[in-house]
Formats: sequence, structure tokens, C-alpha cells
Amino acid sequence: MKIAKAAVWICFLGYTACLLYWMFLGFHRSERGYIQLSYNLVPFRTIANFFIHFSYFGLWSWMVNILGNIGVFVPFGWFMPLIFNGCKRFGSFSAAFVASIVLLELLQMLLRVGSGDIDDVILNYAGAAIGYGMLNALRRRMRGRDVLTIKG
Repeated sequence: MKIAKAAVWICFLGYTACLLYWMFLGFHRSERGYIQLSYNLVPFRTIANFFIHFSYFGLWSWMVNILGNIGVFVPFGWFMPLIFNGCKRFGSFSAAFVASIVLLELLQMLLRVGSGDIDDVILNYAGAAIGYGMLNALRRRMRGRDVLTIKG
């Protein structure tokens, strides 16, 4: 079981490193150089704009911003409950994940490599919650078998 836990930790750290790169350095962020702080504190404003002005943004931009912000965080719904005992319950998982994402959004804004957007928090959390639900559904299906439980 220690090998399994180590493998999950390695995947978690590698995946987290990739996401941090994308959030702070990728997508030509350093070239954009936001001059002033950019943020959105109104829930669903950015999401609504992507739907209302779909023809302006186009399919690729819509997919990256809506589906991408959901999809790339699905694995955290798996990793966090498997690695951190405190994240086994949905409430504690949710609190830890949302606190982490809010911190990252604030850092993007303060470092001027992106905007701090409450809609990103909402979409990222939706992805992680989907992953958490998938893990629990799989655990229920596999009940009685010694899988998807990492001890140690």
C-alpha cells in the first residue's frame, strides 16, 4: 500500500506542478503584463459573458474557459480524498479545495499574471466536485474489494 500512496503522491505533485505552470507562466502570461489589478467578484458574470457573446469569443475560447476550467480540476476530486485524511468528507474536501483555489486566484491577480475571478473558483470547484463524486461512485461500486483505499 505504501507504493500505491507514493504513486498517487507523485501523480498529485506532478499534476499540481503542471497546473501551477499554466496558471502563472503558461499561455504567454508573462508577455501580457497586466498593469492594473484585474478581478471579478460578481458570480456568473464571466460565465454569462461566454454564453451571451459566444459568437465573439468563438468555440475554442469558450471550451478553454468554461470546459477547461472544469475539466482540469476533476483529478483533484480524486487526489485530495485519497491523499489527505481530512478531505474524505465532502464538506472538508470542499473547504480545503475552495480555500486553495481562492488563494491561487488572489496570487494571479496580485502578481498580475491573470485576473482573480470568482467564476474561475466556481468552475474549478465544479470540476473537483465532479471528480469527488466519481471517486465515491466508484468506491460504492467496488465496495468490499480492497481498492481505491490507500492506507499508510
